[in-house]
Amino acid sequence: MKINLRPHENVIITQVSSSHVISFHQCLDIVAKEKQYLAQTEALPLETFTQFVKENEANDVIQWIALAGRQVVGWADIFSHWAPTLRHRGQLGMGVHPDFRGQGIGEQLLKSCLTKAKSKGISRVELETRADNHASLHLYQKLGFNIETIITNGMNFDGKYFDTVQMSLVFD
Repeated sequence: MKINLRPHENVIITQVSSSHVISFHQCLDIVAKEKQYLAQTEALPLETFTQFVKENEANDVIQWIALAGRQVVGWADIFSHWAPTLRHRGQLGMGVHPDFRGQGIGEQLLKSCLTKAKSKGISRVELETRADNHASLHLYQKLGFNIETIITNGMNFDGKYFDTVQMSLVFD
């Protein structure tokens, strides 16, 4: 499903709420189906995704979205680890609709997440991205992430392997 968007429309960064579920689901599905940037290749079923967003909202999870009008055009989130000894660690996930890339939206989403992560006691943020995703690597390094390791054949899309890069940012 294609979203009818205007790339130069003003974009607002805000915390996700259940009122954004359908648009968020559509945006995530578009990015996932590109089979380039996310580990998933399609969005979860809408019912499952709706519950996921409602729980995140209720638990004040670190999850921000970019809105162009009423359309979600990007998101970023950091989920802390479930184990008590690893709760200081958070896993970053993010994506931006293809029509809105290169406009600084990802950077603003990521900065919002990092600020909230610090306030919630997360001291280490981790991520994994494809090694050929130069735009994301540049953004992450610009904001202080360091490469920890390269995973050979870290992702497989339709039988084709891609190396991935694991990175982290440790707050002082």
